[in-house]
Amino acid sequence: MFGIWGHEKAAEITYYGLHAQQHRGQEGAGIVVSDGETLKQHRDLGLVNDVFKRANFSELGGNAAIGHVRYSSQAYKEIEHVQPLLFRSQTGSMAIAHNGNIMNAHQLRGELEDEGSILQTASDTEVLAHLIKRHGKHVTEDSISNALQKLTGAYAYLILREDRMHVALDPHGIRPLSIGRLDNAYVVAAETCAFDQIGATFEREVLPGELITISDKGLESTRFQMREQRQMCAMEYVYLSRPDSDLNRVNVHSSRKKMGVELAKESPVEADVVTGVPDSSISAAIGYAEEIGLPYEMGIIKNRYVGRTFIQPSQEMREQGVKMKLSPVRGVVEGKRVVMIDDSIVRGTTSRRIVRMLKAAGAKEVHVRIASPAIQHPCYYGIDMSTRKELIGANHSIEEIGEIIGADSVAYLSADGLEKAIVKDKTINQGICNACMTGKYPVTEK
Repeated sequence: MFGIWGHEKAAEITYYGLHAQQHRGQEGAGIVVSDGETLKQHRDLGLVNDVFKRANFSELGGNAAIGHVRYSSQAYKEIEHVQPLLFRSQTGSMAIAHNGNIMNAHQLRGELEDEGSILQTASDTEVLAHLIKRHGKHVTEDSISNALQKLTGAYAYLILREDRMHVALDPHGIRPLSIGRLDNAYVVAAETCAFDQIGATFEREVLPGELITISDKGLESTRFQMREQRQMCAMEYVYLSRPDSDLNRVNVHSSRKKMGVELAKESPVEADVVTGVPDSSISAAIGYAEEIGLPYEMGIIKNRYVGRTFIQPSQEMREQGVKMKLSPVRGVVEGKRVVMIDDSIVRGTTSRRIVRMLKAAGAKEVHVRIASPAIQHPCYYGIDMSTRKELIGANHSIEEIGEIIGADSVAYLSADGLEKAIVKDKTINQGICNACMTGKYPVTEK
């Protein structure tokens, strides 16, 4: 997600902000712009570049905008589900962009339908729009707060109206969201790498349970719910976020490198060379190599023109993407005992293909080291790991996983090691949600 308030080129800057966060979603993209009187939208299926090749930015004039790149944990591919979603009424319009998952959305949809609402999509985002308008014609801070209080789950929201923008984060702060400044304009993004892309400066994190209103009067903050101990999604640090982003005062690259260091302490192995699976595992591989005293080499090369395989919407597309994306470097791995560092194993198909590729390129041994704990539990907060049956770590022992993927040995980072790598200071409300690894969920359905 990305938003900006108070800049004459709001749409163009939002495009660049989305481009910097393309790694967060590849299925669709959209922008809604306000010129102070009306909201205008452009959205489509596909990557940011492809979607906005067909956009006429001169028709998207305005000084405020919000944008979104779509990563779906559900199999809805229609353009109707591409955000931001735009809602029009006789008393004004409202666009909403959402990152996360509402666990009680089905229950809320039932209540809304019982009251006469007709919902057009299967999106959680539309549920919030109906809740906001449930008890009054006008959209106000109070109506937004009341609606947010009914939600259970992980969520970050951007809400754009003609004359203001609202920003909200769930009480546990599971999803990332930050505020920055670009000259006199306010900017909002899921990741701070978007600020660097457009030349903005980081101001602060959006706090858990906080509702921020941005308008020509400036920035106003209130709470719609009491703040809980922050538990940001550990997978943001492990895989999802760009290494140059800072999340809750922790740099992603530094935390990944520390994961590699802790992994080397916990699970050393006699080998000749260390390599990482591009791109999200490279930082951990460097940390592992430095700690264990082995050379780090580029044993696997990534095709830069292929997107992220984990966030492809189907298993078939994920497997085809791995074939196209990664290639072994024979000159590095041939005749060597290789330590292959990966950030995680979810279904196991990617790891199996990479191990096979390395051995086909002449690697004598391939020892797989995973820079996070085994994923053994579903995620209910917006990551596409919704059932235990698809998780290799939930259904097989470490020895069995080694046999399945063809590795000579497998070891995972411990939960303590992961927390040590990420959490620097709990007194400033740092913390992680690692429920997919431990089964300890910070939020459950009411």
